[in-house]
Amino acid sequence: MIIASALTASAEFRWGPTAGVNFSTLHWKQDLAKTSTLTGGQAGLAAELMIPGIGFGIDLGVRYNLHGAHVNFGDHEVWASDGIGNQNVWLHTLEIPLNLKFKWTRMNGFEQYLAPFVFGGPVFNFTVGTNKQPALTHPAGYVAMQCGLGAEIFERYQISGGYSWGISYQVQTIKLDNYSAQPRGWFINLAYFFKQ
Repeated sequence: MIIASALTASAEFRWGPTAGVNFSTLHWKQDLAKTSTLTGGQAGLAAELMIPGIGFGIDLGVRYNLHGAHVNFGDHEVWASDGIGNQNVWLHTLEIPLNLKFKWTRMNGFEQYLAPFVFGGPVFNFTVGTNKQPALTHPAGYVAMQCGLGAEIFERYQISGGYSWGISYQVQTIKLDNYSAQPRGWFINLAYFFKQ
């Protein structure tokens, strides 16, 4: 208890704006609707709570995320008969990542210029909007996992990249029972952290 209190008291908290780009698609339960990647974006606030000396901490934030996929619904009679063609499926979400993070901070002073790090953990997503999607329905939210790596530059800028995959579904077709898809994709983010 005393050790935990001491670590919490000495932990360094920083925050700042972040923005990035993502390359996303939808992974369907069965290989029926051909799906391809779309490029979207994300922006919001990033924060980290790091324990000095050992390099471990928590990476969190809140971001608006625009992502989706191009789905060939029109190639199948079940949707084409309703006048539904091939379309871009865009999803607007509010995401809250909660990652464990390890940053290399013992490099004889070089970490003041460049400090690599790795991270991974769950992302809690809340759907706030979509484009017109007559073939689909979606839940209020879903859970994903992500992992990646990056580098901190001059103790202020962090550039990171990684991969995210849904562990619960984000979209489901209306006409076909139990035909759902999880989001997957790569992302690149840049964050600026205010000095303490």
